[in-house]
Amino acid sequence: MMLTQVTMDLITVTGVRVARSRADLALAPDEIALGGGTWLYSEPQPGVTGLVDLTGMGWEPVTRTPEMITIAATCPVATLRDLPGSALFRQCADSLLASWKIQNIATVGGNIATALPAGPMTSLAASLDGTAVIWSADRERRMPVAQFVTGVRTTALEPGEVLRAVELPISALHRTAFRRISLSPLGRTGTLVIGRRDARAETVITVTGGTTRPRVLRFATLPSPEQVAIAVDAIDDWYDDPHGAPDWRHAMSRRFALEILEELSHAV
Repeated sequence: MMLTQVTMDLITVTGVRVARSRADLALAPDEIALGGGTWLYSEPQPGVTGLVDLTGMGWEPVTRTPEMITIAATCPVATLRDLPGSALFRQCADSLLASWKIQNIATVGGNIATALPAGPMTSLAASLDGTAVIWSADRERRMPVAQFVTGVRTTALEPGEVLRAVELPISALHRTAFRRISLSPLGRTGTLVIGRRDARAETVITVTGGTTRPRVLRFATLPSPEQVAIAVDAIDDWYDDPHGAPDWRHAMSRRFALEILEELSHAV
């Protein structure tokens, strides 16, 4: 009981404020942004004395144009899961291995900004050439999600910045393939490999979960199995934790990448 109390209570936090305008995003050094809070409240956050609730910004969860799907950082994972247009939304959302309660509270932006290797929203956005829209109180900038996550629990966010949204090009959903494995049926991701092929035959294979950051392997045309194997073998940052040894993550990623290549080779 004592352990639960310590874990669920952020005992150093002395204030919570709700952001309702861009000016409210000016974070003090000891403040952090709050989305759904499912990770934030799951463990102690030493040194954090203030929370800034982003849900008060009133961002539309999903907006569409003929060219783009924009997912707000505060969009619940469950909302993204139900989006039409690709099975990849559901496949990645279910990789969170969370209850329906968590899926309805956890946010897409929170999952990406936490920058855990097993973060499936990072997998989704990186594999679809997603762009991270980054806000501070007085400016906006953009960068590929594959570059936004720089390592385990590290991102390209600068002090005072928050993730505002992720932009996904519709063209990236032309044809996709998905593979995932864990050491147990309900275990954390060991590796997650997503492939896609667009109408011009460009082929992209993205490896996450088993690496410290997203690794995007891009081929101008449909590659040979040898080219795919060489590209996977060149990855040098396989993650090592109780959910999988680096050599196993490497071997399974290589196998999945080759399976995905075979699946995509039949795309029309």
